[in-house]
Amino acid sequence: MQVIAAAQTTDSGWTWAQTAALIVPCIALFGAYLTYTFNQRAVRRERRAKTFAEALTTVEEYLEMPYRIRRRPESSSVVRQQLTDEVSGLLARMAFHQAWLQIEASAVAGPYSTLVATARAEAGAQMSLAWQQPPITTDSGMNLGAPYPRDRSIAARATCIEVMRRHL
Repeated sequence: MQVIAAAQTTDSGWTWAQTAALIVPCIALFGAYLTYTFNQRAVRRERRAKTFAEALTTVEEYLEMPYRIRRRPESSSVVRQQLTDEVSGLLARMAFHQAWLQIEASAVAGPYSTLVATARAEAGAQMSLAWQQPPITTDSGMNLGAPYPRDRSIAARATCIEVMRRHL
């Protein structure tokens, strides 16, 4: 009686060990490819989420400017220059994010542009009113009472965030 070897050859002379030697590296390569693909997808998603968050933060900072102007400590050329430079920087950053989103996530660019336009309309008018108020010189004056209305900006931000979530 003949003993059957584990590496028994097929009719063509090919062994199961040879087949396994080819299949195992292929499975390993496929697994490495899947891991790489999922990692890259996660990195892209994280980068996009960070881009979206930075864009939204810039708009939020712009919406806070009426409060910064209203709470200015004095009415000097230095303070005016600092605040107007800050507003200009925020406008430039919002323009940057609009362009970036048009390149990186065009479906989000429209809602973000709407948010920026809405924020500029609301906060722009509020900044004009804030500049007309005298500087605050007391601690009790820092509490402005009623907040500046942001209803349209809040609605535009909610719409923008919803579109951003879908495009992560």
